[in-house]
Amino acid sequence: MTTQPEAILEHNLINQLIDLEYTPVKILDGKALVSNLKSQLEAFNEANYSDKEFDAILNHLAKGNVFEKAKTLRDRFSFTRENGDVCYVRFYDSENWTNNLFQVTNQVTLEGSYKNRYDVTLLVNGLPLVQIELKRRGIEIKEAFNQINRYQLHSFWSNHGLFQYVQLFVISNGGNTKYLANNKLQSVKQTFFWSDKQNKNVTELTEFAAQFLNPNHLGKMIAKYIVINETHKIMMVLRPYQYFATEAIIKQVQTSTDNAYIWHTTGSGKTLTSFKTSQILMDLPEVYKVIFVVDRKDLDYQTMREFNAFKEGSVDSTNNTTSLVNQFLGKFKDKKGVRKDSDLIITTIQKLNNAITGHNKTKLDALKNERFVFIFDECHRSQFGETHARITEYFTNSQLFGFTGTPIFADNASKNDLGKRTTKDLFGNCLHKYVITDAIRDQNVLKFGIEYVGRYKNKSQTFIDIEVEDIDKKEVLDSEKRITKIVDYVIAHHDQKTFSKEYSALFAVSSIDNVITYYDLFQKKKEAGEHNLRIATIFTYGVNEANEDAQDYLPGDELDLAAEPSPVYTSSHTRDKLETYIGHYNAMYNTSFTTKDQQQFENYFKDISKRLKEREKITFNDEKDRLDIVLVVNMMLTGFDAKKVNTLYVDKNLKQHGLIQAFSRTNRILGEEKSQGNILCFRNLKKATDDAITLFSNKDAIEVVTMPDYEAIAEKFDEALKNLREITPTYQSVNDLVKEDDEAAFVQAFRRLLRNMNVLQSYTDFNWDDLPISEQEFADYQGKYRDLYDKVQRDNQKQKTSILADIDFELELIHSDTINVTYIIKLLAKLKGATKSEAQKQKKAIIDLLGGDTMLRSKRELIEKFIEENLPKINDVDNIQDEFETYWQDQKILALGKICEEEQLDKLQFNALVNSYIYSGQEPIRDDIFKCLDNRPSILKAREIGERILSKMKEFVEVFVNGMVG
Repeated sequence: MTTQPEAILEHNLINQLIDLEYTPVKILDGKALVSNLKSQLEAFNEANYSDKEFDAILNHLAKGNVFEKAKTLRDRFSFTRENGDVCYVRFYDSENWTNNLFQVTNQVTLEGSYKNRYDVTLLVNGLPLVQIELKRRGIEIKEAFNQINRYQLHSFWSNHGLFQYVQLFVISNGGNTKYLANNKLQSVKQTFFWSDKQNKNVTELTEFAAQFLNPNHLGKMIAKYIVINETHKIMMVLRPYQYFATEAIIKQVQTSTDNAYIWHTTGSGKTLTSFKTSQILMDLPEVYKVIFVVDRKDLDYQTMREFNAFKEGSVDSTNNTTSLVNQFLGKFKDKKGVRKDSDLIITTIQKLNNAITGHNKTKLDALKNERFVFIFDECHRSQFGETHARITEYFTNSQLFGFTGTPIFADNASKNDLGKRTTKDLFGNCLHKYVITDAIRDQNVLKFGIEYVGRYKNKSQTFIDIEVEDIDKKEVLDSEKRITKIVDYVIAHHDQKTFSKEYSALFAVSSIDNVITYYDLFQKKKEAGEHNLRIATIFTYGVNEANEDAQDYLPGDELDLAAEPSPVYTSSHTRDKLETYIGHYNAMYNTSFTTKDQQQFENYFKDISKRLKEREKITFNDEKDRLDIVLVVNMMLTGFDAKKVNTLYVDKNLKQHGLIQAFSRTNRILGEEKSQGNILCFRNLKKATDDAITLFSNKDAIEVVTMPDYEAIAEKFDEALKNLREITPTYQSVNDLVKEDDEAAFVQAFRRLLRNMNVLQSYTDFNWDDLPISEQEFADYQGKYRDLYDKVQRDNQKQKTSILADIDFELELIHSDTINVTYIIKLLAKLKGATKSEAQKQKKAIIDLLGGDTMLRSKRELIEKFIEENLPKINDVDNIQDEFETYWQDQKILALGKICEEEQLDKLQFNALVNSYIYSGQEPIRDDIFKCLDNRPSILKAREIGERILSKMKEFVEVFVNGMVG
């Protein structure tokens, strides 16, 4: 036998878990699961519950969704016993996690929409808290992830929803093993290998079980290292490097008073790590308060929001020095006047400096010897001046920890009043490292796709080309003619870089004067109808920008969002310009920001940040609220995270930590489509980039961190295409594939081609004419690939075992152009105004899109009907959208009526059921479906009728609801 069967893998794992002191238990179905839960809760709580009392507990456990149940697990339930006593039930002991009762079972079978049998389940106090899904060796581990998603949809909600208490999933094919939090919104990118302290991944299942699944470690992970995110209503779990960093700091606080720092590369989740560290430290009896220090007002606000997302109301940002002092003293009141004594305070370095100097100093003298733990966010930026020394001298019993993605070494240290100081000089030893090469290897951040664009011949002739010559002449770099060429280049290529504006971009510019030049040119060309990009800018209108070097680096700790006008810089001009630009922003988004009020100016910055950060949310209205490009000098180039930012345009000199920080705004992981962070440099930063990558990883890291040249990706594409044609010489050849093994080979070959195409299309050199396959033939292959996926989905619903079910189709790559109903309506407007011959071509292109796109295939027939019957009657192009919406609503009513007539359903009740499904995403239970029927079906026919109605409801939602906004 060439591969180990899944059954043997499962058998060996269970035996290993029993050796790790899990108690084996046989649970075949939901009834046995409930029975075991009762006995385990009784043992854990040292109590006995009557059937009536246990029903009350079960009803409590059944309430809520996965997110709400995660809170229930960590809370106590109070109820009145039959004898009148008040009783408290605990479901999990987070303080002494080894006191919990650990069991292992396998092949639990539950029936929801479909019958599902789960592989290995780890029960804690009778609740299923860890679900392990296995695939035989050689099968893609991602299919185990997809299987989990199917279980969540089909059956986890059944039987009191007890499987919705799962906190962690483990997926493995024996040789590769990963873990993830129970969060249906995540992609396979949010699955993690476990590792050791040196970041060596633990991939084998036996080793993973020994290190991760032993009751002591697993109990601690569930107790301490799962984070409940209030903003997105999801659970998150720490990755191994985050765990080891947090554990190292806790140990340091408990065993010494030495300072230290953590080096985790930018984009790897330092905010989550620092939050969890702060949360655990503030609960230690030896710690008086934890002070989280940032170096700019905007980061103060951003960090506060992110911390409060992890635990609602956990921190209060300090608006001024007085409120900071009051928080130190425990006299702080919130906006409603309620006293709040928080053990965790977020503040800026500037306010902290003010609090320990001047008239505030004496107020805090009584606390000078208390055990404060200071955690400095991004300690490369702000901790290298006198303020740092002041803090350490004033709080004599304090302990300082720094987090940084780009430490200051001797090579990149700059002189100040204290001389050249490194991160080690100020914070001591590095407790844990996780550098950019580690993160890229683990797919926790993306590589950078860097293109250097620009050639300069002489002062009178400048133009854009794909080559770069080393030149640094200010007169050339600042010339309006050159900047105009760059603006035209961005307009021409922005859609390509951002998947038709699905993502946003930052544009780093060397000075405020150049920001103004860029913005005015973009605005002029927009008013001339040359583009429809939504562009904003933010800069500190009074900052002294006269020093050329100062323009090229990140702001120091003196930067304020609304600084006073500088006598060296013509601030009235820049302020007037910014006021005009904010006016454009207000007109675009119906806001009312201004520079005339400091709070409103700060709110303007917050609104820009929010608009970029919240683009990843499902509820974000992309058509109405998206922002395409933000022009900046320094702001947002460090400490700002938004997953939907994938591109950075650079027209300024960057180096060392400033360069890595700026580039890293683009490389946050987000699904398969976002394959790299796009960097377009309009200056020659090649050597600076190579030097920075070498400094912050190792000398061999450049090829790991950056994407290959276009030609190298093109060669990989050619190789993938050659492999595809060996299996299916033409797209029609797919029809001739008889064996599932051959179909699987085609799927894998075309998927490889898709991945290369996704990367290839992000380069500005991309041109279909240069490829050995036409765009039409590629689309035809794509249609066949999609047809096979549809076949697998139908087979899955019939519970048919298929080889293809073990392959992930990665449909996300097909959907890379944001082709949705809104997009189609725009094409219809063009179709209406085209000549007869051109209209025929455009119509064919639209029909092809409808057949190839994931969301639109189900809508094809109805949209074609609109094109044929309704479009010719519309005279005004501006009315197309309104007419389409009216048509769609009419068709929706007709389709709903048809289902109700065919199945003899009450229309009002069924419509309410559909709306509930759309809102919650949770399939209705069979009883709710039967309530819509005039007569309840017999037991023999109930299942068949229920599944048929549910199938029709899903199809209705797929056609008329999914993909209609975007």
